[in-house]
Amino acid sequence: MSTPFFKATGPASPVFFGPKTAIPSPAGSAFLSLGSTAAALRTALKAVAGLAAVLAVSLIPHVAGAQAMLLPTADISVDGHAVNAEIAATEASRAHGLMNRKSLPPDHGMIFVFERTDMHCFWMKNTPLPLSIAFIDDDGTIANIADMQPFDETSHCPVRPVRYALEMAQGWFKSHSIEAPAKVSGLPKP
Repeated sequence: MSTPFFKATGPASPVFFGPKTAIPSPAGSAFLSLGSTAAALRTALKAVAGLAAVLAVSLIPHVAGAQAMLLPTADISVDGHAVNAEIAATEASRAHGLMNRKSLPPDHGMIFVFERTDMHCFWMKNTPLPLSIAFIDDDGTIANIADMQPFDETSHCPVRPVRYALEMAQGWFKSHSIEAPAKVSGLPKP
């Protein structure tokens, strides 16, 4: 025996019409109408979709600023040693730099490219990695190298105006016996 019914499911949801048919209830009550089964199914699907969204967001690393951007990379050579460097060539990517990074892969760094040669100074605000920085002239000559401590807001500046700066894990230059005036080749153009 069927009786017509309808169920409004919300202001933006459709209204379902259909015969009211008794079916066994998984919850233990004797019967459940198709209308309440559809509502239970919709609720379960919403819960699954919500869980999927939460899982998807939790699997994506949370990054901000320049790290939210996919920065291009360049394969450069520092005194004959290969380096894979992310290129920070915009105001935003240079301002963010390696902030909030907890590690760098081996032989990996960030090359800062400026529009003009100047006294470009750096600090370690919000940067938990100890880094070494090489200040580099237009022609690829290293002007000087400085070690920088995590979270230190002291300015580290070149000894003369430069166009580039290369940040690497602290000690990388020393472990490769690289000092000023070593040469860097393969630098990206400003």
